Amino acid sequence: MNRKLNTLKLLLSIFLAVFYFSCSNNKTTTNESQTDSAAINQMAETNKPPMGPTVPFNAVVIRHNVADYDKWRPLFDSDSTARKEAGLHLVGLARGIENQNEIDMPFMIDDIAKAKSFASNPRLKEVMQKGGVTSAPNIKFINVLRMSEAIQNKSDFLEIALKVKDFDTWLKVFDKEGAEIRMKDGIEDGVLARGIDDPNLVFLVFKISDVEKAKAAMNNPARQKLIQESGVIGKPEMYFGRDQQ
Repeated sequence: MNRKLNTLKLLLSIFLAVFYFSCSNNKTTTNESQTDSAAINQMAETNKPPMGPTVPFNAVVIRHNVADYDKWRPLFDSDSTARKEAGLHLVGLARGIENQNEIDMPFMIDDIAKAKSFASNPRLKEVMQKGGVTSAPNIKFINVLRMSEAIQNKSDFLEIALKVKDFDTWLKVFDKEGAEIRMKDGIEDGVLARGIDDPNLVFLVFKISDVEKAKAAMNNPARQKLIQESGVIGKPEMYFGRDQQ
């Protein structure tokens, strides 16, 4: 009897040991799996591409000609501290495709009044003269309402500024045509903005792969008819630019 009882105790001890080891091993595996999963999630979070600004936001686009881009660029870069202090944050820099010394610079701005004060400061005029700027700056203060992911890709683009009789009427016609139709014509929606000082100023940026194709698309009779129906006043201002790396 005692021998049988001892045998049962031994078997019970072995069973409990095996059970404890199995549970402990499963817990370790689960913890390791959770740790691996956390590490993967952290890595994915770290490797996410940087997000662009959230719309709507205010911006200023400055365009001017320079005598020599290679001489102008270092002086422009050296003035970045003054721009940041004024709340201007460079989001791109482009050279004209048709005139490589025509420079286009969009900035996000923290404060409209502060940015305007910076733009009208005589100090800026002196800096521009030292950099070899040869034309009066074309300055547009805009409120960006739409911005697609395409705008983050460094490539050629078409920038259009136009005046309209009524912004809401123009927007309905623009949306009726649709981004897909424009994409078929080789012009991909990038930015849609409205003037801050003039609410009937429309500012558009389209990404393009072929300048001549984009010109043909804009001169298409059907699109010209839409432009007239949307209430555009005068001739749109167009700039073909190439993003600089």
